[in-house]
Amino acid sequence: MNSFGSKIKLILSDSTLRGRLLFVLGALVLFRLGTTIPVPGVNSEALARFFSGNQFLGLLNVFSGGGLSNLSIFMLGVGPFITGSIIMQLLTIMFPAIKRLYSEEGEAGRRKFTQYSRLLTVPLAIIQGYALLALLENQGVLLHLSLGSKLINVVTIVAGSVLLMWIGELISEYGIGNGVSLIIFAGILAGIPSTVSQLAVNFEASQVPLYLVFLAVALIVTAGVVVVTEAERPIPVTYAKRVRGNKVYGGASTYLPLRLNQAGVMPIIFALSVLLFPQMIAGFLTRVDIFWIKNLSGWVTAALNNAWFYGVAYFFLIFIFTYFYSAITFDPESVATNLQKNGAFIPGIRPGRPTAEHVAFVLYRLTFVGAVFLALIAILPLAMQSLTGLTSLAIGGTGLLIVVSVALEFMKQVGAQLSMREY
Repeated sequence: MNSFGSKIKLILSDSTLRGRLLFVLGALVLFRLGTTIPVPGVNSEALARFFSGNQFLGLLNVFSGGGLSNLSIFMLGVGPFITGSIIMQLLTIMFPAIKRLYSEEGEAGRRKFTQYSRLLTVPLAIIQGYALLALLENQGVLLHLSLGSKLINVVTIVAGSVLLMWIGELISEYGIGNGVSLIIFAGILAGIPSTVSQLAVNFEASQVPLYLVFLAVALIVTAGVVVVTEAERPIPVTYAKRVRGNKVYGGASTYLPLRLNQAGVMPIIFALSVLLFPQMIAGFLTRVDIFWIKNLSGWVTAALNNAWFYGVAYFFLIFIFTYFYSAITFDPESVATNLQKNGAFIPGIRPGRPTAEHVAFVLYRLTFVGAVFLALIAILPLAMQSLTGLTSLAIGGTGLLIVVSVALEFMKQVGAQLSMREY
């Protein structure tokens, strides 16, 4: 408790850190205000009926940070930006020039890569926004508006999505932590009171054991996420001795820490985005009069509404994206090169290519364990939902996983800022 109190005092006494935290808080308040501004033509009663028990919209609401539940100007949330980032990172596999831009051209290359993701966000937001509005209008949630009013709505929510992307990047640059993750984090926390009130309204004495089991599972999941997020595999590293004049340098031993879950919470966000995008488009295309398009969209909608298919697809997407994101963010070749340049080596492993292969071997084994754990934890709430019939359990489980991971990463960022202050 004393340690926690001393950290709070350090945060409050450091003007730079205090300013960063206040900037994050102000940006999130602005985001929450935006989620209360609805687009024109909303039928509130139809919206409440359509949202009740709809798992697809519940998960989509996670991305929008609660903006979809009000059909606000932020109803798309950061979904288009995440989808654009996924497409750009997938392109790094197919096009070597894009991969060099991301991994070899330094900070300037990464800025240009991010700029391409931003530009891709706009057409994706237009497609998603129009498809979502058409779907909601067909369901009676939105009133039938004129073409001009529909275009104004599309432009409004596209602008809202771009504004939210900009707010997220400002948080990353001038605040603490990943701005996109913090926006999703804030939206999930803001939805907790309504979830609790919904459970309280539907409370039955016979369901007390079920709620206790869910609470116990939630605590186990939280503990598991903390353990896996903090777990590391140290690789011993030794610096060679060098003689300069009459002095001997080097000879020290240290270690290279490899995290068990190198990708963090991003695989879950990526997997949800990939699952939600085709489901949204297919829901819109079911109204098209072209026979084969209508059949194809109906098949896609039916497949994604199947609990077994959805769970298996969710599992494998998280598993694949964990490997994919780890491969992008951690390059064994560059690690081996840096170790060799600094006169360091792994005991028993030759410098250069053998070192890169050894680090890659250890990383891929660790990633397998982290990917399986992450995927199992993610689909566990879906399994509980299929057994109990409570949709909020599935949505709450995904939210819990994101909240715990983002909170841990945010605390690490604050700790790093405090350490920099001491030095």
